[in-house]
Amino acid sequence: MQMMGIIGVCLCRVFKKSSPNGKITVYLGKRDFLDHLSHTDPVDGVILIDPDYVQNQKVYAHVLAAFRYGREDLDVLGLTFRKDLYLASAQIYPQEPSEKRPLSRLQERLLKKLGENAYPFYFELPPQSPASVTLQPAPGDTGKPCGVDYELKAYIGPNPDEKPHKKDTVRLAIRKLYYAPEVSKEQPYMETSKDFVMSPAKLHLEVTLDKEMYYHGESIAVNVQITNNSNKSVKRIKVAVVQVADICLFSTAKYKCTVAEIESEEGFPVGPGFTLAKVYYLTPLLAHNKDKRGLALDGKLKHEDTNLASSTVLMESVQKENLGIIVQYRVKVKLILGGFSGDLVAELPFTLTHPKPKDSPPPSRPITAKVTDASRDFIDANLIQLDTNDDKRCYADQDDDIIFEDFARLRLKGIEGDDADA
Repeated sequence: MQMMGIIGVCLCRVFKKSSPNGKITVYLGKRDFLDHLSHTDPVDGVILIDPDYVQNQKVYAHVLAAFRYGREDLDVLGLTFRKDLYLASAQIYPQEPSEKRPLSRLQERLLKKLGENAYPFYFELPPQSPASVTLQPAPGDTGKPCGVDYELKAYIGPNPDEKPHKKDTVRLAIRKLYYAPEVSKEQPYMETSKDFVMSPAKLHLEVTLDKEMYYHGESIAVNVQITNNSNKSVKRIKVAVVQVADICLFSTAKYKCTVAEIESEEGFPVGPGFTLAKVYYLTPLLAHNKDKRGLALDGKLKHEDTNLASSTVLMESVQKENLGIIVQYRVKVKLILGGFSGDLVAELPFTLTHPKPKDSPPPSRPITAKVTDASRDFIDANLIQLDTNDDKRCYADQDDDIIFEDFARLRLKGIEGDDADA
């Protein structure tokens, strides 16, 4: 969520999207929801309805996580190439008394601003639900790409099972992402050797990474130590970062894709009795891999750039089939000897993820308290998040401190089109 401060007031950006007929509108405070392992950011907001149009019908909302493993244009005879992984639904209007929950501060402010025809909604994603992962389509591919995606849908209908009319429906694509878990792990290290016929000793390779966890955009330092006690010569070296995506459907299939690579002859050949110690730096970036079909990305949505998919956090109690796509990374070092001597290979796994947000929301929703005149002026920064500056304050009695923005992803330069699925 982005904020802007003007004359001491924090402007809270709220995203909205209306149905084609404009009779229902959904308001969301953000579009990306983080999995903190212990809990996941709740999907909550407000739906504004036209009661004269809805009349005796009802308004429902649901959050659906689905794994699409085939193009939409291949869906025929009622057979769809998708598997639903998670579904939560609720009746928003008329509001069920048993479903009433404490309001978040943003919901309180939206209800106050939008009036009596606005109704809150709240969905809590389980921590073990899958993350948003998109498989990069080939140039020219149309329709929704394959992968795991989340959709928030609000619609008007007599019951939740009846298919709603498109004009009475609002569909919003959202994302569920991982951030870096605060777990200290050992520095990745591996050593391996290779012996040869008629050779007095072995070719020895040691590989070390400077740490186990990297954030998107960080360089990976690969420390390589070669000790050649054999009678063979090492001609060159290849160091690569490999993404491994496990497609967990009816059977598990692995897809490997190199996302960063260095091939070097500097300091080579390493002949018998010689050693070489060197550090190689690699930076895995989507910008260098946009032509690779099937590469796993962090929930790419329409008109928006993204990054390589974050490493999947595997919990012992989670069934892999419920995650759809499991993404892991490893550094692969290959010593090339040439001829019939073969190669010597070492692989080290590591974690690629997002940094922890500086202002993480609390595990549970803030309980709505009665606002007194003394407490009306100041709002806790945790209730409406600020950029990164804790010294800024937001004021609850301001009606103009909310910016409404149409629910459309930031467009890349040179790309145009509709945002029907945004």
